[in-house]
Amino acid sequence: MRKIYADNAATTALSPAVLEAMMPYLTEVYGNPSSLYEIGAVAKEAVENSRAKIASLIGAKNANEVYFTSGGSESDNWAIKGVARAMKKRGKTHIITTKFEHHAVLHTCHALKKEGFEITYLDVYENGIVRPEDVKNAITDNTAIVSVMYANNEIGTIQPIAEIGKICRDHGVIFHTDAVQAMGNVPINVEEQNIDLLSMTAHKLHGPKGCGALYIRKGIRPAVLIDGGAQERGMRAGTENVAGIVGFAKALELAIDGQAYRKEHVTAMRNRLIDSLLTIERSRLNGDRNQRLPGNLNMCFEGIEGESLLLMLDMNGISSSSGSACTSGSLDPSHVLLAIGLPHEIAHGSMRLSFSDDITEEDVDYIADRVKYIVDYLRNMSPLWETIKKNEKEGKA
Repeated sequence: MRKIYADNAATTALSPAVLEAMMPYLTEVYGNPSSLYEIGAVAKEAVENSRAKIASLIGAKNANEVYFTSGGSESDNWAIKGVARAMKKRGKTHIITTKFEHHAVLHTCHALKKEGFEITYLDVYENGIVRPEDVKNAITDNTAIVSVMYANNEIGTIQPIAEIGKICRDHGVIFHTDAVQAMGNVPINVEEQNIDLLSMTAHKLHGPKGCGALYIRKGIRPAVLIDGGAQERGMRAGTENVAGIVGFAKALELAIDGQAYRKEHVTAMRNRLIDSLLTIERSRLNGDRNQRLPGNLNMCFEGIEGESLLLMLDMNGISSSSGSACTSGSLDPSHVLLAIGLPHEIAHGSMRLSFSDDITEEDVDYIADRVKYIVDYLRNMSPLWETIKKNEKEGKA
């Protein structure tokens, strides 16, 4: 049976080249970077070289603006909690974000609300894109930070980050973006795009799990989130994940090198599959058709349950998801799909496919064939689909 992994938005396979770069720091140069002896000093040099490489790849002015973390969720927590708590001392207790952020942002904001912060959740509309004017209109003299994700993890829509960043800069408000999904897939330059803080992680771009980073523009000093040591210039305690950091830098370098190919090839494969699946009766693409990540496809099919579709796709060798891997155990419909205006009964029938560079026409055609068969199979057993068709016949839908 053909095997196709189409859940790269959840995590990616570790690149052989990345593993090769990591191996010396797993087997030979295993010293603690904070140690004074040679094996520690060599490890420290690898960390700093990786920091400089990542800073250069995102357009940062200074390598010391990059701080290593355990991943995207920690980076989001630190960025928002750290800035909010620091700005609270100046009397600023208002946070602006959107309704379809990753839960690492939404749950962070919920936690800060309990600390007395006011949270504004912006609409994202049917196309899944934030309107810069809504950000501008929401900013007050009390606003501490604006956090808008670069690209949505479920529907893949890319946000007007540079415009939002400029609005924040013009109003003297700190701007954070969760770029976990966007990093390596689209060009990012923190200076040109007016980004003050940027969250990233390695495992979404064929790097190792458990290693991420937070870009913090010079002059911004968020409150420390993890106490306990002097690592990361006293800002983030914990022994550095040297092999992970080296792998992260290598993975980001390779991802950026492959952006042109990804934009052409993966986008073409994505569009081929979208066109095929839209021939299914009562199907819909979620989010803007063009302003989305190259490898992201998110669709709904009325009259079925998404979980059943995913399980049957897995039985046919296709790994997919219904949304964020962080909420895969939930029976509730996706908060992202609800945020763009889908009713519960339609949002329940969702499917997310996310591709890597090796996707082929044969893969795409196989997926299309299996999805069409499974949707038809499930609808033939569904009382909901029977009701939909009855109402359609009677002119009620």
